[in-house]
Amino acid sequence: MTMNRRAFSTALLAGTAASLISTRGMAANATPPKARNVVLVHGLFADGSCWSEVIARLQTAGLNATSVQNPLTTLPEAVASAERVLARQDGPTVLVGHSFSGMIVTEAGVHPNVSALVYVAARAPDADEDYTALAKTYPTPPASAGIVFDGDEGRLSEEAFLRDFAGDLPEAKAKVLYAVQQPFHKALLAGKTTNAAWRSKPSYYAVSTEDRTINPDLERFMAKRMGAKTIEVKASHLSLISQPAEITQLILEAAGQRP
Repeated sequence: MTMNRRAFSTALLAGTAASLISTRGMAANATPPKARNVVLVHGLFADGSCWSEVIARLQTAGLNATSVQNPLTTLPEAVASAERVLARQDGPTVLVGHSFSGMIVTEAGVHPNVSALVYVAARAPDADEDYTALAKTYPTPPASAGIVFDGDEGRLSEEAFLRDFAGDLPEAKAKVLYAVQQPFHKALLAGKTTNAAWRSKPSYYAVSTEDRTINPDLERFMAKRMGAKTIEVKASHLSLISQPAEITQLILEAAGQRP
């Protein structure tokens, strides 16, 4: 009888542990509630207008879309700018981030208005994780060599922007985007997330297979780790501009708007 009780206790503990381990995956893969609001955040070398192609499609689908103007100063200030926009939403909201702003999505995504997360070729760190150290476990993407600094402000050189950031866009369009890129502060890169919203919110990830700014295999690793619904888009880092229809469809799925 004693052995039976021990066996029962062991099985119970094992079952509890398995349940705890699987909780994160279940949350990430859960069906999100229907949402009519979408908040989009841009990353480095860009401004809020980079979402224009996606915004137009979301509006046509009847959704309320807002693009955050990320200050690119420090991570706490960038998160605060997204949180102010999230607080204005009137119900369930899909939070979408491109590139560096995956840090913001990961941190601010715990906001109660956020119903689902979408990462577009974006960073997706765990809480307190050193993203730079994680990225160094993969081959360095070419764009990194094109970052130039003026004091504490960094930006991409024109050559790197056209070749490694926006490589699948017509040159004339890429040059317009280069002209409006916003410089980032060095302090921004030192920030670490304290939350990992993808552990508790339904998550979606769009991998850019031709990415020369974030290693595509690193994107795949982060998407798999979070248990995200993942698509692969044959695009440069700027899939939100070169393949806006595919990115929009993923956002609509996260909003529960696809049949």
